[in-house]
Amino acid sequence: MPLSSPYLADAPRYERAMHGWVDAPEEPAFTMTVRLADRWVGVELVAVGTSSPDYTIQAAGGRVLVGPADRIDPALGAAMQGLGGLTMTAGFTRKVAELGGARAGAPYFVDAAIEIARLARQVTRVPREVIRRHWDQGPSGVWRLDMQGWVDFPSSCYTFRPETERLFADRTVWAPAQPVLYNPPRGAAGVFNRTKVARLEHAAGMLTLSHSMFDEVHAFEVWCVVDPETETVVDAGSLTPRLPYMGICSDVQGRVRELVGQRVDAGLRKRLGGLIGGTTGCSQLYDLTADLLKLLTLA
Repeated sequence: MPLSSPYLADAPRYERAMHGWVDAPEEPAFTMTVRLADRWVGVELVAVGTSSPDYTIQAAGGRVLVGPADRIDPALGAAMQGLGGLTMTAGFTRKVAELGGARAGAPYFVDAAIEIARLARQVTRVPREVIRRHWDQGPSGVWRLDMQGWVDFPSSCYTFRPETERLFADRTVWAPAQPVLYNPPRGAAGVFNRTKVARLEHAAGMLTLSHSMFDEVHAFEVWCVVDPETETVVDAGSLTPRLPYMGICSDVQGRVRELVGQRVDAGLRKRLGGLIGGTTGCSQLYDLTADLLKLLTLA
């Protein structure tokens, strides 16, 4: 049977949009909001929690904004209060899935919770004197702030390897981040804003998948073309006009071409780590691609 997607059952094209943002009403917690919608369903998830190093959700709540009951159970919103007390670390996705259970539309809230956890890794609190000291050092100082500000950044990708520090001395590097991301003032709203759009399209016998992301430090789009008969990637590429460290992050974006020739099966998500992620790749490239695979029916 050719590769397919349940989201293309009644139309040749599918699109899902996500908008998320971070507010900083109280210290040390942040309020993270995600709205996720396609043409059938819209959900909102709000979580109050801490950033690095503990990533703990203190309170949460959800809402079904739109959608018939056969596609999404309206009780799922209230069930998301169960996120309170969870840490957004290993095992988090499984625990969110357990909260939703087998109810219709539960994956929408699982995906929204994953985006909440990703937002928690975009804003942090570093002492202001530390920010001032490193900011004067330019992009290399911003990199040092990142390595200190998030406990899980070191060795998470090519850019955040310890040995990357020496590259700043030999290259022209641009870092678009601003100091507010490292210690926003109390009451600050919209400290960080992110929009993502995932698309699937079946046309001319091919299945095209694309995923874009735009925020204060990323302007990113990745795509791949799959032959549904052979279940193989026949083309792949990306556009990255803005990256956290232009001139360094840029080194590994070409790894997306490693997808060409890959069989699109249930094992591809695991193989992605060695192809485009890990310490030789890009974590954002990995996430955007892995999220697209979740929209397919994989054998």
